[in-house]
Amino acid sequence: MQEKSTIIEQLRQWSVRLKTGLQTLYLCGKHPETPRLAKTIAIIVVVYALSPIDLIPDFIPVIGYLDDLLLVPAGIWLAIHLIPDPIWQACREEALRHPMQLPINRTAAIFVVIFWLIILALLLWLWLEPDSAASL
Repeated sequence: MQEKSTIIEQLRQWSVRLKTGLQTLYLCGKHPETPRLAKTIAIIVVVYALSPIDLIPDFIPVIGYLDDLLLVPAGIWLAIHLIPDPIWQACREEALRHPMQLPINRTAAIFVVIFWLIILALLLWLWLEPDSAASL
């Protein structure tokens, strides 16, 4: 039983680190000295992590959760390596000092929904019109 509680505690700690990492990326994305590429990747990772729509839907067994378990941490890792260390440390300290709820941005939510609807429509069009796919 103690082994099970250890695993649960490790998952809880990982979750806290992930939340802090996302908040730090959010702050780095707003920081004026963050390089443009790092800022873009940081914003994409935060939006993807918070998006209710996944690249691979969660209802697909095993594979559905792999994008959350691999893509988000990989995106955080990439962004961390592109952000200058002093900026990362300053934003991380701010995230640890003042944990916050990320703001709700309805415009971004609408953009994400429209983006995924366009992707879905394109996939349906390609699936229903196999001859059209060959011409692409």
